[in-house]
Amino acid sequence: MISLKELATEKVTVISGPYGAGKTNIAVNLAMDIAKSGQKCRIADLDIVNPYFRSADNAKMLENMGVQTMIPTFANTNVDIPALPPNYQLLFTGDGKSVADVGGDGDGAAVLGLSHDDYIEAGYRMYFVYNRYRYITSEPEGALEVLNEIKRASGLEFHGIINNSNLGAETTRETVINALPYAKRLAEIANLPLLLTTSPDWLEIENTIKITDITKKLF
Repeated sequence: MISLKELATEKVTVISGPYGAGKTNIAVNLAMDIAKSGQKCRIADLDIVNPYFRSADNAKMLENMGVQTMIPTFANTNVDIPALPPNYQLLFTGDGKSVADVGGDGDGAAVLGLSHDDYIEAGYRMYFVYNRYRYITSEPEGALEVLNEIKRASGLEFHGIINNSNLGAETTRETVINALPYAKRLAEIANLPLLLTTSPDWLEIENTIKITDITKKLF
């Protein structure tokens, strides 16, 4: 099983998936791992549809770690409107690696389609974050519908699946293990590799990659 930072084989790593799958947490953990390895890295908050859970929430922490944050001008203000970061083109032209945190349906993925040629020219890998414990993706077939919707809207291809099945603070060893057959089934019907399975950093589960939960909480 590969590590998170090994996903970043190209200039731009796009992290997408259904709302609630944990894609922002994956994107932030990936950017942190790249920075810890000594490479220059930036993370772009491209979630223009769902402004509550966003990588902008972790901007100060990321900047302190050496990760450049690219966030919309009005992120985390009372004027949270759909907008791209003002330095958006650095995603493709800046030094080092770039991570893009993208909205989780066709509307959210449309932002990728706007820069389709830039992703192709710069070189990219796009990964689908799957969480078996979310309503719309409780069955692999539902997740496949979302995956294909993102593909159509963006004009880009997915290169693998990240199994991030969890129940937040209530996640147990059984939570992770019991979701694995569903993730494998999604990989099969999507004809994509299941690249890794995550687990919370407080659990010890073989053949999983530990990640830290850094997204803000509702309560």
